[in-house]
Amino acid sequence: MIEQIYTYFTIEILYMWINLGVLPFWFILIFFPQSHICRFFVTSIFPIFLLSGVYAFILYKSYLIGYDFDGNFLLYLGLDELSRLFEDNLYVMIFWTHFIAINLFLGGWIVKDSQKFYINKVLLAVPLIVTYLIGPIGLFIYWIIRIFFAKRMSLYE
Repeated sequence: MIEQIYTYFTIEILYMWINLGVLPFWFILIFFPQSHICRFFVTSIFPIFLLSGVYAFILYKSYLIGYDFDGNFLLYLGLDELSRLFEDNLYVMIFWTHFIAINLFLGGWIVKDSQKFYINKVLLAVPLIVTYLIGPIGLFIYWIIRIFFAKRMSLYE
């Protein structure tokens, strides 16, 4: 049975499940940011735990086929080396899982932080959607909104 599960989860299937699997978390963040479901399932360690399991599975699968992990450090040598790494689907999946997990963590942080300043969830929807698509710009939009609600600007909170 474990062998059937292992052969079912190809890179393409994992990609599909990761993309579909995070959507409920984002819907809860956007539409129900103050609910108990959001607190227990989205802004907790639960989604990061799931995505860490996927990440570990991809690393394990990479190890079994003899992926060159030492070659990953070449990405710091220039854009050509980075481009070479992105030719490998396993590396792309490692990167994509990392990207999805960080953006979801960031979305959870935005929701938790917005509750301290009583920011309206309608205003919160825009930076959350942008964070889902392009994380750092969504954080910047949230920061601009947050300045008006916090009535101060601090770089250390």
